[in-house]
Amino acid sequence: MPQIKSILCPVDFSEFSVSAYEYAQSLAWHYKATLFLQHVLYSLQPFGFWNISPDSYEKRCGELRAGAEQQLQEFAQRHTRTEIRPQCFVQDGSVTDLILSLAEAQAVNLIVMGTHGMRGIDRLMLGSVTEKVLRRARCPVLAVRKPAHHVTTSVQDPEPVHLRKMLLCTDFSDHAHHASKYALSMAKEYGAELTVLYVLEDIPSSADLQTATEKVMKQLEESIAPKTREGCVVKMMVRAGKPYQQIMQLALEAQTDLVIMGVRGRGALDTAIFGSTTYRVIQLGSCPVLAVHI
Repeated sequence: MPQIKSILCPVDFSEFSVSAYEYAQSLAWHYKATLFLQHVLYSLQPFGFWNISPDSYEKRCGELRAGAEQQLQEFAQRHTRTEIRPQCFVQDGSVTDLILSLAEAQAVNLIVMGTHGMRGIDRLMLGSVTEKVLRRARCPVLAVRKPAHHVTTSVQDPEPVHLRKMLLCTDFSDHAHHASKYALSMAKEYGAELTVLYVLEDIPSSADLQTATEKVMKQLEESIAPKTREGCVVKMMVRAGKPYQQIMQLALEAQTDLVIMGVRGRGALDTAIFGSTTYRVIQLGSCPVLAVHI
């Protein structure tokens, strides 16, 4: 099973950051992982500070950093509900580069980020950054959007997020097999029901559909060994149609709390995620998506 010993949650103090932090601290609590909370200030040069003296510039930069550090500490105090206490980082520069460099420097096993949902993950600041991090990260990335149904708990509940239903999408590839390890691990940690879905495309007739469905169901049963299922309920399902449409439809119908998808290596992410199935599920789906690549 995968080791999740450290988690990075970049925030921009928006409502989307709050949602992402709920998931990040929940996962950190379940896995007893170190949690890093990060805020990145945009480079100050584009904001007209090049016309002031070096001393004034440094003073202004210091004031902005101090304000951001205080704001990040207050964010953590206001929204932390577990005994996990995050390590806070405030940096100035390229947002994507600093997220990725901190993740690498701290040997992070998971990045949890907010996304803005229906209008696309490339519309606003953190949305654009989330897209770039998904393309380049060396570890799995959980893209968090506000679920279509109630998942986060009341402030009195010490557990920030209840994940009861998870959906693993597979095509029997190596990257899907890798994603299944995360899906099984998380399902066991949360005591969640795990549905494993395969979507058939281009089936010409009902007779062929029945034959193909039976064949795939057998493959699904064989893809996850009985021993690895111990500790959680695993269901197998086959649907026909466009993969992203069937994934989103099933997630909505079943009130799925988390979708887990394997994607090919970082060199293939432009086609494997963006403009394809995983991108559409992240952009248009009804719940957070964990994108796992080797």
